[in-house]
Amino acid sequence: MNLKIIKRAIISVSDKSNLKLILPTLKKFNIEIISSGGSFKKIKSMKYNCIDVSNYTGFSEMLDGRVKTLHPKIHAGILNIRKNKKHKKNLEKQKIPNIDLVIVDLYPFEKKLNQKIKFNELIEYIDIGGPTLIRAAAKNFNDVAVISNTSDYLQFVNELKTNKGATSINFRKLMSAKAFSLTAYYDSVVSNWLNDKFDIKFPEKKTIHGKLVENLRYGENPHQQGSLYGTDDNLGLQKIHGKDLSYNNYNDIYSALSIINSFKKNEGTAIIKHANPCGASAEKNQLKSFKNALMCDPISAFGGVLAINTVISKNLALELNKTFFEVIISNGFQKEALKILKKRKNIILIDCKKFNLRDSRYYLFFGNSFLAQDPNNTLFDKKKLQIVTRKKPSTNQLNSLKFAFNICKFVMSNAIVLANKKSTIGIGSGQPSRLDSCKIACNKALQFLPENLIGSVAASDAFFTFPDGIEELIKVGVEAIIQPGGSKNDKKIIEVANRAGIVMVFTGTRHFRH
Repeated sequence: MNLKIIKRAIISVSDKSNLKLILPTLKKFNIEIISSGGSFKKIKSMKYNCIDVSNYTGFSEMLDGRVKTLHPKIHAGILNIRKNKKHKKNLEKQKIPNIDLVIVDLYPFEKKLNQKIKFNELIEYIDIGGPTLIRAAAKNFNDVAVISNTSDYLQFVNELKTNKGATSINFRKLMSAKAFSLTAYYDSVVSNWLNDKFDIKFPEKKTIHGKLVENLRYGENPHQQGSLYGTDDNLGLQKIHGKDLSYNNYNDIYSALSIINSFKKNEGTAIIKHANPCGASAEKNQLKSFKNALMCDPISAFGGVLAINTVISKNLALELNKTFFEVIISNGFQKEALKILKKRKNIILIDCKKFNLRDSRYYLFFGNSFLAQDPNNTLFDKKKLQIVTRKKPSTNQLNSLKFAFNICKFVMSNAIVLANKKSTIGIGSGQPSRLDSCKIACNKALQFLPENLIGSVAASDAFFTFPDGIEELIKVGVEAIIQPGGSKNDKKIIEVANRAGIVMVFTGTRHFRH
């Protein structure tokens, strides 16, 4: 077990509320306590013996408390290898005793960051001494125990009681790993904040921080474990009913929320299956919006994730209960609506009214590498919008084209979206061939909403390499097409559109989503 008796500890914590959990045990085993600043005052006020760090080191705090524990007497006492004879002689020569326990947490930089305080004030919440103490103890886990989180206090107390004032090597290893995770996370928060402040988008060294939010039911498949990590304490999602969420649930939830966040407030519906929309509508009337989104592909919608960009009413809930959705997300639920929806087995209900979609960077991980890019927050540059056909779009057509092109952003490439007014009527996604995506979108529309093909529009996430995809869309009655343009065959494609008497608009902006 490699037990190490604790004779001396240094305590320096920002959160002092739980000191009462550990101080009685430290006293029981006659462990000497060194402390500083507010921690020293708190311990003394609780009637426990404590040595002020300045008296211990013989060096007064300075620079408004920036330098307190950064002293050789402290760090040599922590870092020395107890079995190393040279280290032992070094300490004896300098009359430095061992420090066997470090209980330190960090200045609440992240908490203050979320409070949006002034830059210079926030700088003072970047902890220096704390991480140094934690890292020193964590490095020397063979001889020293480090407690860096109040959540470990009770486990630590039990460890001391079990081992009669000592810690085991397994406990010290666990605490060491936790400590380095903490300092890495802390430094990552600071570095990402500074990079953002100084407008450094892609630094030479990049870290991504995350806190464990939830252990998931499983990963993409049942034999895979999965967890959710967040860069914030609160994702703004409140599960109010149902079983634990899976990896796939969260992936679909994010896709659904991304779509409805692109709509106006209190407008719109999105239905997601395997991270792809199988129906979306931006109609103002929520009942109409839901019905339109559902009818785009009612078969694929079964068992999917539904996001409603409003509070769900009783009448809407009655309609929702006619189709099985695994997850329903909304900006709240009326009491009667909740009663109705809870009658369904295996349904998950999530309140998203506090959800805040903050996109600063997108990452794609593969193996031991990852890609990084800006979020896709641009629909198109209005200055680059070109009507390239002889026929010009009406105002209603143009609005419908913009809606369809926006939905393309959230569909796996190659993406084709058919729409009538502000609702999808056919979606083709994720095909290696754009022609195949066109055929899928057209077939979906012919299968479920053939009457809505009259006056319909189509959007493509990227340019058409050949006219064949355009011809498929024209064949089913599409009257206007929006696409980025930029193909070497643009001239031929425009000619096909002109011969058919349809509208074609170029955006100059591509929306691949792989």
